[in-house]
Amino acid sequence: MPADASRGTRAPGLRAGRRLSADTLSHLVAWAGVAAALLLLNLSLTFRNVWPTLAIRPTAELSPDLALGLLALLLVRRWTGNVSTRLLRGAAVVWVLLMAGRYVDVTTRALYGRDVNPYWDLRHVPSVGAMFATVAEPWQMVLFVGGAIAAPLAVYVAARWCIGRVARAVADPAGRRLLGTMAGVVVALLAAAQAGWRPVERLRFADPVASAYAREAYELAYEMSGSGLDALGPPPVLRSDLSRVAGADVLVVFMESYGAVSWERPAFVEALAESRTRLAADILETGRDVVSARVESTTFAGESWLAHISLLSGTEVRDDRANARLMAQDRDTLVTVFQRGGYRALAIVPGLLVAWPEGAFYGYDEIYDYQRLDYRGPPFGWWSINDQYALALVDRLEIEPRDREPRFVFFSTLSTHAPFTPAPPYQPDWERVLSTQPYDDDELYAAWSEQPDWLNLGPSYVQALRYAYATTGGYLRLRADLDLVMILVGDHQPPALVSGEGASWDVPVHVIASRPELLDRLRRRGFGDGLAPGSGTIARMHALLPLLLDAFGEVSDPAGRGAATAPVP
Repeated sequence: MPADASRGTRAPGLRAGRRLSADTLSHLVAWAGVAAALLLLNLSLTFRNVWPTLAIRPTAELSPDLALGLLALLLVRRWTGNVSTRLLRGAAVVWVLLMAGRYVDVTTRALYGRDVNPYWDLRHVPSVGAMFATVAEPWQMVLFVGGAIAAPLAVYVAARWCIGRVARAVADPAGRRLLGTMAGVVVALLAAAQAGWRPVERLRFADPVASAYAREAYELAYEMSGSGLDALGPPPVLRSDLSRVAGADVLVVFMESYGAVSWERPAFVEALAESRTRLAADILETGRDVVSARVESTTFAGESWLAHISLLSGTEVRDDRANARLMAQDRDTLVTVFQRGGYRALAIVPGLLVAWPEGAFYGYDEIYDYQRLDYRGPPFGWWSINDQYALALVDRLEIEPRDREPRFVFFSTLSTHAPFTPAPPYQPDWERVLSTQPYDDDELYAAWSEQPDWLNLGPSYVQALRYAYATTGGYLRLRADLDLVMILVGDHQPPALVSGEGASWDVPVHVIASRPELLDRLRRRGFGDGLAPGSGTIARMHALLPLLLDAFGEVSDPAGRGAATAPVP
């Protein structure tokens, strides 16, 4: 056979082989792109938080949202014959929302130790953002704002590319069969796992984000219907003749972020030992004594008002839904108990910057909020004002005058609020703290120079608690001649950045008084002598109220509806 004839018969086959190889390679590249797109979409809804930061890390979990999304895409392709560009854009927007929901969920759980509630929690985002903007460096703010703008755009572009690659794959019959089978298997395995059967033991599924949004939509409709008003149950009977505190001024001080971790972690215990010894001396040397315990708060790392209303009302309130329901009702609180006993009821809320119509629920005779306190000294943190000034001003206006009825004071502190620094210096001269120049320049500049380490807030937390202890002890000495009953209780644990992963919701409670019979009643209810709150939890926050009412006086109910507490053994 001639050489040229031989070449002529082989050439077409070689060209076909080259074309086949090119087609195969293109096909493999296309499917590699689909696999990469599916992997990225799965990772975008299964990541977890890198504690204790705002960063995230990938996991090997499977996303139920992705499997259901694939099935939805296949159904759209079957019904319409194609997947439009507009639909792909909408799907990418939905994916951005799902990814944002996942990020908020895992980050809130990790850093705040509780589940996220988008409907109620998102109301506080502007205030929290403004608070941290005040203490952040300018470059940090620029980086944050730039990231807040760029991140959603980047996520949208990436999601649009990934969904587009998958959409092109379902245009091919073989691709539809393969992706449909994969999605169906994942959904079946998820259903089996929900039923308690794990055919693949090591396989794990992430929490579906879409169902969380669905739950919140249901909760919104539930609340708007008014169905939640009866969910709290009947109000407790709050009665006490206040015979064991008669004539004394009673202060309930909720110390911001004062958690049991401050008594548990060795580093905190050691760093706070001196300030606690000084506070104990302030108590004993002014003729008073102290008993302490620990209770379980109804919140963690934030939403202090849930702890406040739980204690003051005797009703457990663990979320803003229950809080709104309770405030819509007419119920007795600790405030009304003291008002019936002839007390003037005051609220010191220096962190309250806006109108507080809900305050009508409590019925205080006077509310000393930020505006009413009229602070003009050097600023500290977002609120500018500090706890010592707020207490000193109310003392001058309400406590110092002697020809008056006794006072009941609710005080929600804020100087120990995250990020805890700069903490104000303690000023031993309580008259000077009310002036526009309460501190020497070197003290003031030293305090202002303290900046929070966002990855290690422990030292700042210790510094803030030292200030709180000094302020409490200093006031006890200032009013050493006063018949004073002080209930000092933590509202919640500090954020998980400080308290650690998996921390309890326990907080200390100290009762300081010069009335032995009152303190004895509390000892019989589980309180121990001294400032140390012990290791066992004696009650939840709402159940602390009956214990206090019993300690304050006899709790018999003249209306015959029973008592607020069981008899003391």
